[in-house]
Formats: sequence, structure tokens, C-alpha cells
Amino acid sequence: MFRLATPPDISERDLIEGCLSPALPTRRAAQRMLFERYKRAMFSTAFRLLNDYDHANDALQDAFVDIFRSLDTFRYQSTPGAWMKTIVVRHALRKQQFEGRFISLDESLHDLPVPEPDTLTGQELEAAILALPVGARTVFLLIEVEGYSHREVSDMLQISEGTSKSQVSYAKKWLKKRLQRS
Repeated sequence: MFRLATPPDISERDLIEGCLSPALPTRRAAQRMLFERYKRAMFSTAFRLLNDYDHANDALQDAFVDIFRSLDTFRYQSTPGAWMKTIVVRHALRKQQFEGRFISLDESLHDLPVPEPDTLTGQELEAAILALPVGARTVFLLIEVEGYSHREVSDMLQISEGTSKSQVSYAKKWLKKRLQRS
């Protein structure tokens, strides 16, 4: 049974059970706690994929509506966070238009200003990742940051595994060139 307490005191299983409660006040309180527990991590994922604050918020809102509607299908085969992240990624990807957004490996890498390696900050790295062309950035983030396989990414984006691999390769070369000493 769901109990009201501070969010750190409630297990994920209890939160999910509370979100499925027939009692509206309990359900709403549990939904709010679940949202509060995961909103930052899920927004971060959406923002990295979309590179747009408003679109990331829209994707997050739409994803949580779907999460709450389909929570009864969650079977604990993964963590609730991993399951929710998949839904957030799908909503973020729907916000993007992929036609013509993938980069040919023949395309030259741009001459970009390069920070000194000793002075590279997390913000500069994040800015470099966000500056990647959208297709390469999306595949790079899904593979290297979110931990999806090339097969999963190819299914999500409806591209070949080869395209997924080439986009990660392009992104790594692009980032290396941008972040290395000239």
C-alpha cells in the first residue's frame, strides 16, 4: 500500500503502486513524487537530443503523460528510470525531423576553434556535443551517453546499423578535431 512520506523515503515500487491507486488523491500525490524524482534526468536526456529548451520541455511533458497512462504495463524487467528514459527518448525523437540530417562521412570536418586540453570544462564539452549536426549528435548521445546498442538506435531512428555506426564515428572525429590542440 502507498504511504505518504518524503520522496527519498518511498521506494520506486511504492511510487508506482501509488500512481496506480484507484484513490485519486493518492494517485496524484504519487505521480507528482515520481515526476519530481525523475524530471531533471529526463529533461537532461531530452535537451541533449533536441538542443532546445522549449522542445525538451514539450517532449518531457508528453512523455510523462504517456508514462502515467502506460505505467500499468511496466513489468520491472528494467529499472523504472530506464523504462521512462526510453519513453522520453522516443518523444524527443518525434520532435526531431531526421530527413536529410545525417552526415556523409565524405563531408569535411569544419575548422573550429579548439580550447587548450588543460582548460577544457564540462560546459565546453557539452557545448561541443550540442554543436554536432543533429543526426550525428542524436546517434552519438543514444550510443555513448544513454548506452543504447546500434541495433536499438537503428530501430528507434529507422536507419541501418551501418548508418548508426558511421554517425558515431563521424561525431567522435568531429569532437576530437574540435577539442584537440590545433
